[in-house]
Amino acid sequence: MNVAAITKLSIAMAIFGSIGFFTIHTGIPAVELVFVRCIFATLFLCAMWFLTGGHKTEAWSKKEVLQTCLCGIFLVLNWVFLFKAFEEMSISITISIYNLAPIFVLIFGTLFLKEKMTIQGLLATVVCFIGSVLIVGIENFQSIHQLMNSGFFWALLSALCYALTMITSKTVQNLSPYSMTFIQTAIGIIMLLPFCDFAVFNGLSTSNWIYIVGTGLIHTGFVYYLFFDSIRSLPTFLVSVLTFVDPVVAILLDIVLLSFSPTLLQALGILFIFGSIFYTVRPRKQVAG
Repeated sequence: MNVAAITKLSIAMAIFGSIGFFTIHTGIPAVELVFVRCIFATLFLCAMWFLTGGHKTEAWSKKEVLQTCLCGIFLVLNWVFLFKAFEEMSISITISIYNLAPIFVLIFGTLFLKEKMTIQGLLATVVCFIGSVLIVGIENFQSIHQLMNSGFFWALLSALCYALTMITSKTVQNLSPYSMTFIQTAIGIIMLLPFCDFAVFNGLSTSNWIYIVGTGLIHTGFVYYLFFDSIRSLPTFLVSVLTFVDPVVAILLDIVLLSFSPTLLQALGILFIFGSIFYTVRPRKQVAG
């Protein structure tokens, strides 16, 4: 195993686990927050790219640049939907649904990559769905209006886009993590500029700006550099397992700092989801022939 890559991804996931806590203290809506994150991250990554001399040795490929742009679209949508979900639901509930992404990767592999769906994978998908119902609350599934207001769809869309980000990013092997990530965040600036309401930045406190800058430089620039630098050197199952560091940190912060207290059914739903995902992505011993 690549110890350096494992360490980088673990650190990235641990830091990203605090994104929900930072988000709710920024004082601005999802679209504007992602827009600012993209600006700070693009500047940070461009500066690091030049300072490290990476711009002198960059191996540009039109195909990989286009693949990176597509990955960037999914990544930015993932952020917007995740922050919209944070506005409607607790961090723990949002993160639990968001981490259905590995199950979606399994489903996409079956649908588009002609990978065989195993009985274990099908069972995990069903159990995860049951867990989602328990987390959000059965009463919220009685009408589309209730479900939309619960933030469930935003979290689910975020998980879908995160899964697509994971799949498309694996196709890029030659672009450096710096250039790959700043292309994606630059795409985010272009995508979100027409939809931003700049009036929301009026009257923000110093504390608000500290959290905003933190999400841009740390959670976006630094974390995604570590993320994309590490996943290309690790097998898919290990990437999926290490992403569990993110929800563990997020839920602990929600409980300790924001006094989140899940109901019995919500706690059962969280266990269903993470138990099924871990069962799905864990490495399996090869049977000798």
